[in-house]
Amino acid sequence: MFNLRNVVIDANGTLGSKKLLVDVIPVYEYVNDKRTDKILAHRYVIALPERAFEKIGVRIDGPQLMESPDSFVEVLFSDLEVSGYESQGKVQFTAKASGIIP
Repeated sequence: MFNLRNVVIDANGTLGSKKLLVDVIPVYEYVNDKRTDKILAHRYVIALPERAFEKIGVRIDGPQLMESPDSFVEVLFSDLEVSGYESQGKVQFTAKASGIIP
């Protein structure tokens, strides 16, 4: 059966060439459905000017690489990947990268 997670999405074509960082959120580890104090990654929330400023979070595993900005900061991502999945009858998108460059 076709698996939506196996679809390769052109990240720059889909998200646009300009990405504006608006927030940084820690991603915590969960054990038995309970959040621990251990931070596994950070989600860098970006606004997409070429997509009516829609937002998407880009997960980067490891320590925090940038602080939350006071205003929009244009950024680039290393090894940016975008994939889709189905949740509650709707297609959702997720993104991950290996690094972020201001």
